[in-house]
Amino acid sequence: MEKQFYAVYLNPSRPDFAMTMTEEERAIMTEHVAYWTEILKQGKVYAFGPVMDPKQIYGLGIVAVDNEQELKDIIANDPAGKINKYEYFPMKAVVPNISIS
Repeated sequence: MEKQFYAVYLNPSRPDFAMTMTEEERAIMTEHVAYWTEILKQGKVYAFGPVMDPKQIYGLGIVAVDNEQELKDIIANDPAGKINKYEYFPMKAVVPNISIS
């Protein structure tokens, strides 16, 4: 089965979130990084991390899954979803050794 690729955005709850996180928010974001690192190790994530856009820092991930529901499940189980909002879009990814979806 061909993988479906998505660009996944984690949008912060406020524009200055990255600079003004509370201790509780920082702990949740630490859990978030650990969670996505495990998904990365499973080969479902090609890259993830903060985008240092001068207007607002946000998270970005490039994900390859079997179907959209699998992505929804990944998002639903992410601790960062408690304090930030996700959006995602299908992506026509060109990656080594994998056909274009």
